[in-house]
Amino acid sequence: MRALYAPLFFFGFIATALSLAAHPLWLLPLLASAVLLSFTCERLMPYKAAWNQAQGDSRRDVCHALVNECLTLCSVATIPLLAHCLAETGLWPNQWPLALQLLLAIVMADLGITLVHYASHRSPLLWRLHAVHHSVTRLYGFNGLMKHPAHQLLETLGGTLPLLLLGLPVEVASLLAFSVSIQLLLQHSNVDMRIGRLRHVFAWAPVHRLHHLKYGSTGDVNFALFFPLWDRLLGTLLYLPGYALADDDMGIGDQPDYPQTYLAQLREPWISAGAHPPAVLPTALRRALAERS
Repeated sequence: MRALYAPLFFFGFIATALSLAAHPLWLLPLLASAVLLSFTCERLMPYKAAWNQAQGDSRRDVCHALVNECLTLCSVATIPLLAHCLAETGLWPNQWPLALQLLLAIVMADLGITLVHYASHRSPLLWRLHAVHHSVTRLYGFNGLMKHPAHQLLETLGGTLPLLLLGLPVEVASLLAFSVSIQLLLQHSNVDMRIGRLRHVFAWAPVHRLHHLKYGSTGDVNFALFFPLWDRLLGTLLYLPGYALADDDMGIGDQPDYPQTYLAQLREPWISAGAHPPAVLPTALRRALAERS
């Protein structure tokens, strides 16, 4: 099950979503069932048992998830209005099978979102917004939806604006939003999944966890949402099979007192942050990085 979990979860839910494309409202209970399955499997097959223990963050994470998913729904709902404002290009391949249209949308959106994500680790202003996502000290499915709304808007624009200019249909946009949510659940999951060579194809949890390392620029790797190909092209791909993450490896090392409540996290990017010394790189991690280089 550890080897089958990620591909069955990803392809199973997306295939089901494709079959429900004519009834998009059914995607909401389908997503709820994906969240429930993710949480259940995290308890049956945890990567870190300690990460299943709430740290006073459950209410905050639910607030982030509800707000950001509502923003996503609103974004999809505005597509017909945007279509009237944008010039008709006729470039979107409406004649393709729906699955291929979704694949094209995922690839294009993934590139845009990855570039915004990459820039958010280079620009101090963008980092202040993105730091909300990195403030988590344990990884589990809901972490993927824990973002400052302003940063979510930037990522959404980066991922979908080119698609909208091409004439992205609402049906495909709904499936794309659902696919992103499924990927985020897998990417931040606390399930002890074994993905083997699929790590070269999909940026699931065993790949993405290294992005949340709290030790300075060590976590400036594995930016891609769906496909590690973009990290390979950016030179930011990292895989450390010989390093087992510690329970306390996640977070922002130089901001250990980052606010933990929802409203405080919304305010934090606009408040001057105090300086803290960076977290010390553990010996085992330093050795694993040295062996890789």
